[in-house]
Amino acid sequence: MARRTIGIKDVLPKLSPLLELLDEQQSELLIKHTTIHHFRKNDIIYAEGEPSSYLHCLIAGKLKIQKEGVGGRAQIVRVIRPVEFFGYRAAFAGQNYASGAVAFEPCVVVRVPIGTIMHIVQQNAKLGWFFIERLSKDLGRADERTVNLTQKHIRGRLAESLLFLRDSYGLEEDGSTLSIYLSREDLANLSNMTTSNAIRTLSAFAQEKVIAIDGRKIKLLDIGKLEKINRIG
Repeated sequence: MARRTIGIKDVLPKLSPLLELLDEQQSELLIKHTTIHHFRKNDIIYAEGEPSSYLHCLIAGKLKIQKEGVGGRAQIVRVIRPVEFFGYRAAFAGQNYASGAVAFEPCVVVRVPIGTIMHIVQQNAKLGWFFIERLSKDLGRADERTVNLTQKHIRGRLAESLLFLRDSYGLEEDGSTLSIYLSREDLANLSNMTTSNAIRTLSAFAQEKVIAIDGRKIKLLDIGKLEKINRIG
């Protein structure tokens, strides 16, 4: 079946949190410079070290923000869900990307040149506060996550990641299966552990009937116990 073409009229409702802050002339300018991009699973939206030139917004799909660590192993630092803006911190700072964005699954992303955004921000303080608020929340979450990933034991880190995925992407219709199917490597990279440790800890959780595993599908059976493991760390 052919993929339906997504046009600018389709994405405008998704951009309403931003557009509603703008006057008519500013909205027309932003829309004029907005482009729509389709990515397949595992495609790179942008790579670590590349020049940063755009504000991105995920319209559909799921993607990860990752940074290369010691020995070339990737650390997943954030996951992005629709409709979330990303990839603009480095551009505001005049820096290259400090991390990369990769599609978990087929994605639709819109891009707006950062020059267009900066031009509007200079005229519209509300848009500036829009980004300040989001950057501040992201920084707070990053600080908390850094402490958790460095101080918690393996079980606590994996429990946190499973709850984090639930909160980020939700559950399937059965009310217990995570609606994102990660490879063991991705789950390990999200939890700051080796793949072998992630596999062993998942197996232990399954034996304890905290979760059930079916390939890449993970069903959360005992949320209370998972939250307790997360708290204990």
